[in-house]
Amino acid sequence: MRRNNIAIIISLMMGVSATQAQEFPNHEIRFIVPFSAGGPADIAGRVISEPLRRQLGQSVVIENIPGAGGVIGAQRIATGKPDGYSLLVGGIAPIVLVPAAKEVSYNVDRDFAPLGLVWRSPEVLAMRPSLKAASVKELVEHFKGLKQKGTFGSAGAGTLTYLAGELFQQEAGIELVHVPYKSTSNSVLDVTNGQVDMIFGDVAILEPLIKSGMVKALGVTSDQRSPLLPDVGTMGEAGFPNVKTEVWFGLFAAAQTPPAILARLQQAVTAAQQDPGFLKDLERFGLNIGEPGQEAFKSFIKQERERWTPIVKKTGVRF
Repeated sequence: MRRNNIAIIISLMMGVSATQAQEFPNHEIRFIVPFSAGGPADIAGRVISEPLRRQLGQSVVIENIPGAGGVIGAQRIATGKPDGYSLLVGGIAPIVLVPAAKEVSYNVDRDFAPLGLVWRSPEVLAMRPSLKAASVKELVEHFKGLKQKGTFGSAGAGTLTYLAGELFQQEAGIELVHVPYKSTSNSVLDVTNGQVDMIFGDVAILEPLIKSGMVKALGVTSDQRSPLLPDVGTMGEAGFPNVKTEVWFGLFAAAQTPPAILARLQQAVTAAQQDPGFLKDLERFGLNIGEPGQEAFKSFIKQERERWTPIVKKTGVRF
């Protein structure tokens, strides 16, 4: 009798789950972007929102919740209602870097279900155009010759833009003043108007400013030159091979989302990743996602943790 009752309960639960999946989604999807509007995370969310809308048949609304290197926005998903209607546009900072440096209120494995990558992009070292340096080495010599410390901006403590600046200081043997912002877009504004000396930022975001002369690019943080900036050498070419970083963003659901809804989201995101319009946007920005699908994304996150955790601990960076 007891076994029969258990079987009935399981059957009912499966029926409810199937019904939920059939009805999902019946209203708009909300993307939680844990950085300010206009930055790379915000743009990543907007780029994937249209192909995902076509897959799910519902509009996607962006909600920016900046702060603490993306942790505040990530917490919203970790502690929110796991119904599939709120998704995190998460990146390397709140998913890999900050948890490697300090305890956070969420557990990435326990609280988040990876759905798929949105994009991967190297960074570029960009300086204010009034600085008279034609190479990374000349910039280093400039900083070493100052009576007061130079400055570098970032999207905030805990972000890759910050860690890239820390790696650069250690590799170059210089000491700079860190100026944190809530988003890359804010730091970009201040490097163009001369408020900070340099930043590291996404190649795709900075490329038009570089080509217009509003900032000057000195080196990209990938092994190969960027197709968007073919005339800009790599940091390795400049003699700083360990300053190698890659910004990435992907979509996450709450891990406790009903399995049928989670499967629906995973299927929709995988299809969106292969959408011709989306792929055309990536090509235009010089970006890629590698292999589509949630399993590839899980494997990618694991690789990122294995690479960055010892670096974070060795550098002793504080977030």
